Amino acid sequence: MPTHRRIVLASRPQGAASAANFRLETVELPPLADGQVLVRNHWLSLDPYMRGRMNDARSYAAPQPLNETMIGGTVGIVVESRNPKFAVGDPVAGGFGWQECGISDGTTLRKVDPALPLSVYLGAVGMPGVTAWYGLNRIIEPKAGETIVVSAASGAVGSVVGQLAKMAGCRVVGIAGGTDKCSYVVDTLKFDACIDYKSEDLGRRLDELCPRGIDGNFENVGGDILNALVPRMNPHGRIALCGMIAEYDATPMVLNNPRWFLLNRLKLQGFIISEHMQDWPQALQELAAGVASGRIRFRESVVRGLENAPAAFLGLLKGRNFGKQLVQLS
Repeated sequence: MPTHRRIVLASRPQGAASAANFRLETVELPPLADGQVLVRNHWLSLDPYMRGRMNDARSYAAPQPLNETMIGGTVGIVVESRNPKFAVGDPVAGGFGWQECGISDGTTLRKVDPALPLSVYLGAVGMPGVTAWYGLNRIIEPKAGETIVVSAASGAVGSVVGQLAKMAGCRVVGIAGGTDKCSYVVDTLKFDACIDYKSEDLGRRLDELCPRGIDGNFENVGGDILNALVPRMNPHGRIALCGMIAEYDATPMVLNNPRWFLLNRLKLQGFIISEHMQDWPQALQELAAGVASGRIRFRESVVRGLENAPAAFLGLLKGRNFGKQLVQLS
């Protein structure tokens, strides 16, 4: 019987996640049943949300089970099929997790257009891109001339948010860590400005760059960044709360100024993109067109080999990636 490799969650983190929480295994691949397909994964997605799922805690989804394949998005090629809807050679996006192959009945697979690089279906034309599209268009609802602030602006989600907001006629200010990332956000992604939270006074720079206040905030980080943004929001400002990466390996934040939500009638809405599948077709169509035309640009951080996924994931949690973090499996 053929085998392949996978990475499982071996233990739950006690504090910060570590390499010891993962285990690389070789397991057998069972023969296909009628209606199933076998996919050889070429690309594996690493995303911040995975850290929260590693904990055995109440959340929007069940925790990642111990001793089971780590969750995650994948893109690969069908190498065997007993399902009439899929042919050998079809490129497909799925959710097989941290493993080299996957077997599916097809219900969770999506054929993708090979005209674009396969990796983009885990980034700008995948879950991160749809997350950006939904949070901006359905929660912030940008209007031309408004000021939008995006944290983690060079990342897979934030980079798309800012480009879409610019297309909508907004002034866009990013927040990122380091001069290289800030230069990329302004020079390549064409944000109007970017604040380096590692070396600049965030509050002072927000006042300088957003003299008329902030109308929308796409929030990926939380913590001190969210605390700095809330008092600077305009009346009826909207905050799309996508992630709280500052808290994943740290003590949960305390919101310093909740009174501002009343005084300025602010909206803060958290969202989980898997709960909004009705919006995926429109979002994916617009994102694919934007990438194909060059209006949406993207950057990837790539490590090669399944065995390097844990180290890359831990680096992602500390902001060591530049753009979308991927693992190339073949």
